[in-house]
Amino acid sequence: MSIVSDNKDALFAYLLRLGDNALIAGQQLGKLVAHGPELEEEMAVANFALDYIGQARMFFSLAAEVEGAGRSEDDLAFLRDGMDFHNLLLLEQPNGDFAQTTARQFLFESFYQYQLAELAKSKEPRIAEIAVRIAREIRYHLRHHRQWLVRLGDGTEESHQRMQRSVDDLWRFTGEMFSRDEIDTWAAESGVGPDPSSLHDAWAAYVEAALDEATLRKPEQEWMASGGKQGTHTEHLGYILAEMQHIPRTYPGAEW
Repeated sequence: MSIVSDNKDALFAYLLRLGDNALIAGQQLGKLVAHGPELEEEMAVANFALDYIGQARMFFSLAAEVEGAGRSEDDLAFLRDGMDFHNLLLLEQPNGDFAQTTARQFLFESFYQYQLAELAKSKEPRIAEIAVRIAREIRYHLRHHRQWLVRLGDGTEESHQRMQRSVDDLWRFTGEMFSRDEIDTWAAESGVGPDPSSLHDAWAAYVEAALDEATLRKPEQEWMASGGKQGTHTEHLGYILAEMQHIPRTYPGAEW
């Protein structure tokens, strides 16, 4: 299938955002292999990380094709600096303890499920195809992380406190998921992707229902951090990229 959009620069930027979200999520989860609370959970996390890396490859491969500058998916992943990444700030926050990882993934995947549902209707057929394929994976991820949110939130006093603290700490990064800039506006107006603000109410209802089930309170914080989609990041992204990009930058052009 060919590319439909005639605004290749905007489409390239939009695809980078989707790919960067998946790549950083996968890198973060990959760090937890051999550090999970139990063997079964380590296997699950490893598979989730691979799912996200696979998603990033699909988005980057299409982005490289749209750009038409001879760059590959590996170039986009390993040879860009922090300011050229456009992932959500939420995804670059540290893994912390298991409660914090669970809260981060739950808050993002609760949004991602609705974003993918709308992307599956994209007028850009190859984005729609990717979204349909990814949605199946994310439904399983989200069910897994919601179960852990409830299990820890409605568990012991300590697990409840840790989960509540994690939700409180990460809540200020959730607003960026629904903020709209010129790229989001272009995507919505051209039928490529949804207006992110239109996803908020469904996300909020889903998250609040899960928090209630987990006996957790919804944070009252109003101020929201933003900037990731525009390339302004927290200090954490630099450490993620330094680890992730070390080999390709140390041995440029190396092949297996």
